[in-house]
This record gives sequence, C-alpha cells and structure tokens, in this order.
Amino acid sequence: MTSVTTAPTELERPEAAEVVRADTPWITVVWNDPVNLMSYVTYVFQDYFGYPKAKAEKLMLDVHHKGKAVVSDGSREEMERDVEAMHGYGLWATVQKSAS
Repeated sequence: MTSVTTAPTELERPEAAEVVRADTPWITVVWNDPVNLMSYVTYVFQDYFGYPKAKAEKLMLDVHHKGKAVVSDGSREEMERDVEAMHGYGLWATVQKSAS
C-alpha cells in the first residue's frame, strides 16, 4: 500500500503596502446652535463620551467659534448611535463620511 503525501498549499498574502481598514471612515459632527449653553455642551461631551474637561471644553469652543466640531469617529453604526445620543441631549449632530 502506497501512501500519498500532499504538499501544503501556499496562501496568498497581502502586499506589504496594502492596508486593510475597518469600516471606520465615519465621523460625528456637532453643530453650533443658539439654544444650548456652552457649559451644557461641555457637560454632554464629558458625560456621554467620557472626555476629560479640557478636551470637552476645546471641542465646545470649536462648536462655538467654528460652528462645528468632530466629536467621534468610527463605524457608521457607532456614529449613528452617537448622533442619536446627541439628539437625546438636545444637540444638533450629524453623521458624515470622513474625508481621510
């Protein structure tokens, strides 16, 4: 009886320059509004995102002075959840595809 040995097959490996990215080209943008106090917006960023006070204040000042701030990035589903949460706090927020 003769036994047959099969050589292992080589698997295709991605090129070194090939980068595989997760589905994270989405951002949550909070927009300026005439209703919410700056202290409240800072509180929301700290409460929901867990940002330290300094980061929350910087983002709030971007919203106030620049009219908007990118407050989170990730998958589309995560960003939709963040936008829904911002709406729950009474902030105006949208999901956008990241430029990068």
